[in-house]
Amino acid sequence: MKYECNLDLDELKKRTSKDCLVTKKMLDVDSPEFNNLADGDKNALSYLVKAARIIEKINMELDSCHNLPFKKYLEDEIKKGDERAKLTKILFDAQKGIFSLDCESNMVILAKELEFKGGRGFYPEDLTVEKFHNILIKYIKDGKIELVRKILNQRSVIEWDKESKEELVAIDYVDKFSEDFKNAAELLLRASCLSTNIDFNEYLRLQAQAFLVADPMLDAYADRKWAKMQDTPLEFTITRENYSDTMTETVLENEELKNLLDKNNIEVISKDYLGARVGIVNKEGTDYILKVKEYLPLMAKNMPYNDEYQQVISDKNEISQTMVDVDLVDVAGDVGAFRAGITLAENLPNNDKLSLTIGGGRRNVYHRQIRFITSEDAKQKLQERLDNILDKNFHKFYDDKMDHPFTIGHENGHSLGPKEGTEALGKYKSIIEENKADMVSLSMLDVLTDAGLYTKEERNKIIVTYAADNMLKSKPELSQAHRVRSVMQNYYFILNKAISISSDGFLSIDIEKMVPTAQKMLSEIIKVQLSKDFSAGEKYVNDYFVWTDEMELISQKLKKISKRLNGTTEQKLAEYLLKEEL
Repeated sequence: MKYECNLDLDELKKRTSKDCLVTKKMLDVDSPEFNNLADGDKNALSYLVKAARIIEKINMELDSCHNLPFKKYLEDEIKKGDERAKLTKILFDAQKGIFSLDCESNMVILAKELEFKGGRGFYPEDLTVEKFHNILIKYIKDGKIELVRKILNQRSVIEWDKESKEELVAIDYVDKFSEDFKNAAELLLRASCLSTNIDFNEYLRLQAQAFLVADPMLDAYADRKWAKMQDTPLEFTITRENYSDTMTETVLENEELKNLLDKNNIEVISKDYLGARVGIVNKEGTDYILKVKEYLPLMAKNMPYNDEYQQVISDKNEISQTMVDVDLVDVAGDVGAFRAGITLAENLPNNDKLSLTIGGGRRNVYHRQIRFITSEDAKQKLQERLDNILDKNFHKFYDDKMDHPFTIGHENGHSLGPKEGTEALGKYKSIIEENKADMVSLSMLDVLTDAGLYTKEERNKIIVTYAADNMLKSKPELSQAHRVRSVMQNYYFILNKAISISSDGFLSIDIEKMVPTAQKMLSEIIKVQLSKDFSAGEKYVNDYFVWTDEMELISQKLKKISKRLNGTTEQKLAEYLLKEEL
């Protein structure tokens, strides 16, 4: 296919300007975090970054079959001096692909005459939803149950049979990209011979084995080991999350197909995007995060309807959860894609992963460089935001450092609540899960304050900072789970008179109503998850995903304050390590 840049030069100059494209800086070559490492760990990092970039290449292919050839086109045009190609490549590298929603929920398409497809690179481009459903119905009626299971599995890439465009085949991504995975495995094995930590090296060897054989149980063994590591100098993560595949989830909207799937006990799991995180564990930051761990059983005990389901954390059993604060060297693939936003932290493995069925726990990894507000310009923009949208009576309660404890509560919230069955909620699953995690964080504040984790002042600051930060620049698309949940929460809190927005667009908060309102919303969310009912999830999201005039008023003010449309990462140490073997 012949490619051409889609955006004109003026638009590209705007979108790549300092105001529109913010930069998050990862560790630099001269950082003390890197220089204080043992030589073996420095050398291991070099191989881990190289492995991460291979995972990024694989994920680009999972994202779109056009990503790699378009990237090659841009590189060739840049050599010819093409300014449009140069600026397009900046955006491509930031969003790690051709297609991305920006901060104002506009779809950015970097290549002309390409159309965004919900099946991403997981499904054939010309496979329509209707045809997909009809093929699955036929397969089930013909008794091809195992084939349907493979098609609706999170690890499979779907292609047309070479002999017919009426038949589908499902290929495990390890088999599909076997050469790339083999190369990544070799790099992990080399790193495991250099790193100074025995547990970390064992994990790397397990993950390398999982790259060589298409067996989800091998990933489970690696995940189980990864989730048990608490005291390691380095962090290396393979992230596998299925928030972006909207094609698979459509099968639950077809009543005939859904009934056939239920009758044959076929579980529907969206496709995994792959990411890789390389970092250095920060001991001081980790010690702060670990203070929360002793309170997890108390949080589990205070979850709504906790006698009706099993959750990862229990008030009776040993806590199978590790937590680390990480200085980032490299964020690659899905975890590094700056698409409207970039993740502050992750709690993995998700509930659909096998490791949780073989005694594995979960691991929370927090991203220090993503959460820090360091530049004077960013601090001024934040103050301007507060001056324009937050009632001055609440300014004394706003503290950007309080985002971190709220995020800790959010990530722990993913380990609380129903452990299984939420896949049945289909395309609403992720929205409801992210909503749950936020409401866990907020609803537990009084419990944790009474237990001594937070002071009353910290509790109030967390509440106000959450409420102010929850205001958005635009109404999101339904596919943006993290942003849709913010709209739902804002509408719910307005209805329950916990927050209000004046006619001139200033936010006020009834601090004492916030926690009880969050507890009420959390109870409703848990009920929806327990229902395992697609229609219940759909109704709940539709009831509260309401963009009001007040929200629009604030959004217009935010757009005037901030021109940001997207962001990018600067990873100088990673780029150095790609070129060097120390």
